[in-house]
Formats: sequence, C-alpha cells, structure tokens
Amino acid sequence: MDAGNVNLLKFLEDARQFIIPIYQRKYSWTSTQCEQLWHDILRAGRANDNAGHFLGTVVYIANNDAHNAPLLVIDGQQRITTLTLLLLALAKTVGTREPYDGFSARKIFNYYLVNEYEDGDRHNRLLLTETDRDTLLALVNDTPLPAAESERILANYHDFQTQLARLNEQELKLLCRGIAKLLIVYVALARGQDNPQLIFESMNSTGLQLTQADLIRNFFLMGLEPDQQTRLYRAYWQPMEKLFGQEAYDTEFNSFMRHYLTVKTGSIPRLDEVYAGFKQFARTDNIKTIENIVDDMLRFARYYCAMALEGENDKELAQAFFDLSELKVDVAYPFLLPVYADYANGTLEKGDFLEIVRLVEAYVFQRAICSIPTNSLNKTFATLYRDIDKSDYLESVKAAFSLMTSYRRFPTNEEFKENFQHRDLYHFRSRSYWLRRFENFGRKERVAVNDYTIEHIMPQSTPLPNDWQKMLGEDWQRVQEAWLHTAGNLTLTGYNSEYGNRSFEDKRTMRGGFAESPLHLNKGLGKLTEWTEKTIIARAKNLADQAVNIWRAPDISEESLERFKPEKPVLKSYTIADHAFLQSGITRELFEAFRKEILNLDDNVREEFLKLYIAYKAETNFVDVVPQSKQLTLNLNIEINELDDPRGLCRDISHLHHWGNGSVEVKFRSLDQLPYMVGLARQALEKQLGDDSGI
Repeated sequence: MDAGNVNLLKFLEDARQFIIPIYQRKYSWTSTQCEQLWHDILRAGRANDNAGHFLGTVVYIANNDAHNAPLLVIDGQQRITTLTLLLLALAKTVGTREPYDGFSARKIFNYYLVNEYEDGDRHNRLLLTETDRDTLLALVNDTPLPAAESERILANYHDFQTQLARLNEQELKLLCRGIAKLLIVYVALARGQDNPQLIFESMNSTGLQLTQADLIRNFFLMGLEPDQQTRLYRAYWQPMEKLFGQEAYDTEFNSFMRHYLTVKTGSIPRLDEVYAGFKQFARTDNIKTIENIVDDMLRFARYYCAMALEGENDKELAQAFFDLSELKVDVAYPFLLPVYADYANGTLEKGDFLEIVRLVEAYVFQRAICSIPTNSLNKTFATLYRDIDKSDYLESVKAAFSLMTSYRRFPTNEEFKENFQHRDLYHFRSRSYWLRRFENFGRKERVAVNDYTIEHIMPQSTPLPNDWQKMLGEDWQRVQEAWLHTAGNLTLTGYNSEYGNRSFEDKRTMRGGFAESPLHLNKGLGKLTEWTEKTIIARAKNLADQAVNIWRAPDISEESLERFKPEKPVLKSYTIADHAFLQSGITRELFEAFRKEILNLDDNVREEFLKLYIAYKAETNFVDVVPQSKQLTLNLNIEINELDDPRGLCRDISHLHHWGNGSVEVKFRSLDQLPYMVGLARQALEKQLGDDSGI
C-alpha cells in the first residue's frame, strides 16, 4: 500500500484512466452535495492564501501491472465523477477563453477528460458503470444520449451549467482558482497483497457513505476476477437494480434486504445492521456459493417489487398489493414473501393467495381501528409462515390468525364495529385508504377517490352556525365534540368549497349536493331531511356493518380450528409456595415490590412460576427472577452491549451456566434499587416487543 496527498488536477492529469468497477454503486450525489462542493470551491478560490482545500480520499488499485494501467477506483468515485461533470460544464462554458491559467476548453478536455491520442474506451479518462457510463460518455463526446439516461449524471451536469452561467468573469476566475487548489489523499493498493474488501469496509464503517445494499453488492463482487464480476453482476445484480428502478433502488433496497434476511434467518436485523447480518448469513455452512445466494435474492426481489413497488401484472393481486402498500404494512413482507414464492411455484392457488393478502390487510387495519398496540407485529409476521400447513394452506393461515390471543389477537366483529363507529377517523393516519376501500368495495368501475376531498357533514367550525345549532338541539356542543370526526359524519365530495358551513338542507339539495351524488358513501343522504345525533349514529352503524365485510376476519369453523390447535405439553404447576426463599423476609419484600412494577409495565406481561425461578414474559421471557436467601438474581433477556447500565451493576453471563433465560445478570438487594431494576427490565421488554413505527 502507498498513500500520500496530492493536488487533484495533477492526480487527474497523471492517471491515464479511471475505471469504476462493476460492483460499485451507481453515481448518487444529489444537488445538495454538489452545491456544498460548489461553495467549498468558491470559498477556496476567494481565500488569499495558497492553502489547498482537502476534498477527500481516493482509493485505487492498478488494473494490471503495465505502465499507465487504468486505475480501478475502490473509494472516491462520487468525488471524481462530480469533479468531472463540473470540469465538463466549465469547458463548455469557457470555450476558447482562458479565465485562469490552464482552464481553456481545450486544456480541460485534454488534461482531465480525454486521452487525445487514444481511441475507443481508452479515449475517455473516466469510465463509470452501466447507465452512468453511457450517459457520461455521451456528454463528454457530444454524442446522442442513451435511451436509459442516468438521472443523477444529467441533473448534476445541468445544475453546474446553470450555476456557471450566472458567474461574471471575475467569479469564473475564482472558481477555476478554487478547483486548482483542491487536494486529495490517495491510497494505492498493491495487487495480490492488500485486501480491498477489508480496506473498503473500514473506510465506510460509519455506514454514512454507502448504503447497506452497496456494501452487500461489494461483498459479493469485489473479491472476484473481473470476468466473473461482470457475469454475476449482469446476470443477477443488474436485473435487481432494474426491478427497483434508479430512485427506488436507493430508497427501497435496504428494506428489501432486511425482509429477505428475516425470511432466511428468522431474525430481524436493524436497518443499519443489514450488512453485518448478511455477512453472517452468507458465511453459514448450508450456503453453497455466492451465485446461489444472489440467484435466490433476485427471485425474492421480483416478489418484493411485485408487492411493494406496483410490479404485479395480475390486476386483482396488484390491487390488493396497492391497498397493503397504502396501509403501509411493511412488517408483513417477511410473511408474504415466502407465501408469494409458494404462489409462484404453484404450491398455492391464486384465489387462496389473494384471500391471504386480504387477511393480512384486515388484520392490520382492524387492530389499528381497535387501537391494539402494534408492539411485536414485526415478530408476529416474522414467525407466521412457520405455522402454515401446505397440505391445507389457506385453512392453516386462517387458523393461525384465529388462534392468536392477547395483544396478537384478531379483533372480533363486535369489537371492530364498536371501535369503527366511535374512532376519530378524520385524523386516522390512513384515512384516504379507508375511504377509498369503502367507496370502491364491490365496484367494477373504480372511483378515483383522490379526485375528491373529505367532507364533514356537520361542519367543523366552532361555534356552529345557528341553523346547525337549532337542528342539533341544546346539546349541540356535546354532539359536535363526540361525533365530528367519526365515520358517521364523514364522506367524500367534489364540492367541499361550495358546501362550506351551509345547512344540511343546502348540502342535500344544491347542485352537486348529496341528492345528486353518485358516490356509494353518500347513498341515502339525499333522502334525509335532517342531520342529528340520531342520524349520525344510524349511519355509523350502517358503515360499521359494511366494514366487517370489507375487512373480513378469518372465516373458519370450530371443527377446522381444532385441527390446527397445537398440543400443549402437560407440565407441573408451581406457585409461590414452591419457593422457600419467598415465604418471608427481605427476599419476599423485594419480590412483591418488583412483581407489582413489572406486571404494570405493559398489558401483555404475564407471570409464570417455574421450579427454580419466576418468569415474566410477553413474547417470551424478558426477565427471570431467581429467589435467593437475601436477594433476587435477575436474568435479563438482552445483550450486555444493548443495555443502558450507568451504574455498571450488570454482568455478562452468556458464557456461564445459570438458571433462567437471558445473558445478563444483576443482583437486586435493597428496595432503594427498585426503580433502577425496573428500568433494566423495561429495556429487555422493549427490545422484545420491538418498534413497529410505520404501522
């Protein structure tokens, strides 16, 4: 390895050619980053001193051992590409002028953009990957742009052209002076001696420079021979990039990889730890080759894009996936991905698959309406596929949903209808979703709900106009407060501004009013002569009756359900009387205080007395209590490095034999420690329940 600092322009001039290896990510700098570079360059140009401006690091390795061999850029392609775009725009701007020594169009091209006496690929100083490559070459060589243009390359190039056009001659000179002062640190790797992957990972260890998907792609391809890199990239990785598209690849691919790993390992990695989880998965004994993995990833990427990115060709399935996407049921993909795989390989009929998708939708929506906490929904869907009996596929899925209890439960029809009538659905996060589903349920000719706005039949204004107060009666304030934002008082209209605070009679009979409305949601409103609490309640009940048919709970007989109930092992039942140290004294006092606080942490917490310890669980045990003569030993089901323990009372016992679950132990000896001990246990509980933000 050789390293040092050098003037950027000299570096560009001395290197005959830069090649971005095929495994590198595409050019991804945004206008924000380009604008920051622009200001940095101008600031350096205005400075009176000769100090250079440090731009960053470029890591490269020679493509072969020949003199002036092309340099494969391991890190730094974003900076090199952006400077190339700026220099190209600058050359086109200055033409034959030379605002600063060395900055005429001819010199810029021949020093930094092209090799004047070379032909073909050797003519250009910078060769990017795939679409980026073709677009940049077209700009440099002034040839027609490719059909599949690189959006980022073009956008940043045009932005630089716009910025340059605004500069006067003095400002143009300062810009050139600033470019001439740019410095980089270069790191030249020795072929066959330095490990590019390890160096690459260490330089991007913060995860800020590259996405997790970028790191995974480089993990696949960086260590391979160039021919094999190209083959695997074009056979597998490039098709995945095309499935996602240029923009969605940046925003969605990390999420897909997280879901894919959850399917394959049963463990849910954090988004910022997907790469670490993937490396562990890829190195397991049961994985044959890199090609096996990336082939499987491509297959699942097709399923993901069909569901999450509107890539499905079947109209009925596409509509169901769109509804899921609008409801933002991302946590369900670890379940739906392998189900889609079964549909794709013929194990599951389309009709049954469609019903399963609708069950997932109903499960999430009904729980949201009933305000059932979303804690652990991700874990529910991560493990749900294991409950499927493929010999009776659909029935086993219905049974799995029906057998969920407590905080995992599928609401009953009565629970759902009651909440649907009284819930504030105007401020509900997915209000456009539920209104659209209502309006289009059973329709063959779908209504574009986005063309309409939400209308409060009883107006929102406070105080209400006199005619509304008179219609609602003396108790109008209570009626408005109780029912204003509920389903019974909400509808859709294209005449929201015309309706305003008009009376119900005007809204009903005016042109475009309820009596003329073609919308299903307004059915019956045109026949009413008044709008009171009684009519609001009646409409809410009617809508709730429809809602249970739109978002249907599993329809399964008791006989069929019984077949899928797991057999419960017969275990000896223990009580507090079976624990000698809990009969009296300080240990009993500590235990009673602790159990009271723990059981109040969450409605899902359960207590179970076992032979040697007492378990507190939600999904599973999060803290186990081992009674001892004058203290309690708490075993926390959380990793030591995930625990906030400012007093340093906990110790890692993952390598020791111990009673109870968990790899962290802490001693509870006095009541003044109670708040601290409960805080430690709460962390283990919160880790177990997880964070389902987005549901």
